[in-house]
Amino acid sequence: MNEPIAVWPGQLIDLGGQEEVFVRSTPRGAPETAVFVHGLAGSSTNWTDLMDELRDVVTGHAVDLPGAGYSPPPSGNDYSVDARADMMVKVIESLDNGPVHLFGNSLGGAISVRLAATRPDLVRSLTLVSPALPDLMPRYGPARVVVSAAPRIGEWAVEHLRVLPAERRIVATLAMCYGDMARVHPERLREAIEELRRRDGLTYSGQALSASARAIVAEYFRRGEENLWRQAAKVVAPTLVIHGRKDRLVDPRMAARAGRTFPKVRLVLLPNAGHVAQMEYPALVAKEARELISYAIAASAA
Repeated sequence: MNEPIAVWPGQLIDLGGQEEVFVRSTPRGAPETAVFVHGLAGSSTNWTDLMDELRDVVTGHAVDLPGAGYSPPPSGNDYSVDARADMMVKVIESLDNGPVHLFGNSLGGAISVRLAATRPDLVRSLTLVSPALPDLMPRYGPARVVVSAAPRIGEWAVEHLRVLPAERRIVATLAMCYGDMARVHPERLREAIEELRRRDGLTYSGQALSASARAIVAEYFRRGEENLWRQAAKVVAPTLVIHGRKDRLVDPRMAARAGRTFPKVRLVLLPNAGHVAQMEYPALVAKEARELISYAIAASAA
């Protein structure tokens, strides 16, 4: 394995109203702008390698969701998908660079769908990697999310898991998320372990994880016009949906429903990928995303 690149530098961005988020960015150069939203228990560093692959076509900005990475908890401790979509609107507007190419993985995919449906003026294209859209026949992984989301039980479980070595917890998490653990570079594993140790020292990390899990579960049972599948049907931006056949968290068969729902969609199924294809196969994901970005730019010009 080649030595991986360093994570992109970042800074806290003031969104007003005592709200701050940490954003990592590639050097400005490409005229188009992309924004990346991570999933549950993730952070902006989940996009490091994909941002590198795409830096010649987009200037990338990866966000630590409130309570994750280096972002402080949200005001009012509101971890809902609604609140996070509203926060992402502020981030995109703060970039002041027109509509963006929006990327979302897992929980970040759910947030991105809501944003694209409610603020189409801000999204030029939409790329979803294993988006956490409602599935009432969840796999084993989501069933664990439901348990961790239970009031008080989730926080209790997170706190008690801290007695386990960080190495053991990270390996278990990556084994759930990756299709092939052999694709985890030793340096990326070291970075993840060090980050978990840092998170263990934060008083709010357990609450942030449990509340984020509750936000996903709440969306799975949401009805009416704000159901995420109904909102997916309203997305006007060209959309790319990528699933990994070895995904243990989101059933890749959900791609079929995505194909029936999103108005302008292209589906890609990667046979050896798991839940985080952008981390396992960044070059393959970048190849597909480049096609979407080129198409979206041409469609916008037309």
